[in-house]
Amino acid sequence: MQKRIRVVTPIITEGFSSAEEFQPFAGPETQISQVGITRGPASIESEFDEALAVPDTVAQIMQAERDGVDAVVIDCMGDPGMKPGREAVSIPVIGPAEATYHLAALLGHRFSVVTVLESCIPMMENQAKVYGVADKLASVRAVNIPVLELEDDRERLVNALVEESVQAIEQDGAHVIIFGCTGMIGCAGEVQRGLAARGYGGIPVIDPVPAAIKIAEALVDLGLSHSRRTYMPPRAKRIEGYDLPSREAAVAR
Repeated sequence: MQKRIRVVTPIITEGFSSAEEFQPFAGPETQISQVGITRGPASIESEFDEALAVPDTVAQIMQAERDGVDAVVIDCMGDPGMKPGREAVSIPVIGPAEATYHLAALLGHRFSVVTVLESCIPMMENQAKVYGVADKLASVRAVNIPVLELEDDRERLVNALVEESVQAIEQDGAHVIIFGCTGMIGCAGEVQRGLAARGYGGIPVIDPVPAAIKIAEALVDLGLSHSRRTYMPPRAKRIEGYDLPSREAAVAR
């Protein structure tokens, strides 16, 4: 079954992500496209940043449905625009935090998230409560590397991820590790090998966007999307200051 999945990167930094980066994680019958936003923050490291990213992210989710895309993956562990995006469209909208938290709960007794900065820790602890997995969350730890510096020194990033993951296992009781930033993409194999070298082989390490892409593919194959009793289409009303695509396609379904 041919599938079209769009990755929406909710920041204005050009070149941070690309379809070519995500395509290898998809199946042979899946075509990945990618777009960013034009209004919002350069990176998302706080609730403030996330709030600024939401309007354009929702607009891109709506545009994806108009373009005939089968599902959307949001390229940020803050899941900005996920819930309003689901209200606005009928196609699946996957937030990598929600997806990986529940995936980690399937794979182990407790999980830890290793994110970028300490400013993200309250956000992710609150996410676990909202997503109903707070009792599965062992901890949220930070490598103290800003989002836009993640690609500057891969060895430093991997070493920091391994170290914080070891601490999460030894001190917090984590059985599964989740990367707390989609900018850490591609490091899971190296981190798993690093953990094995420290005596912790067999610990799953979840890379958020690849996992979210696979979940999006599965939902499309199964013909499933979010419940309209949970995510009801918004009532038509006057909206000023936002250039949003028409919601006719979503409301009609």
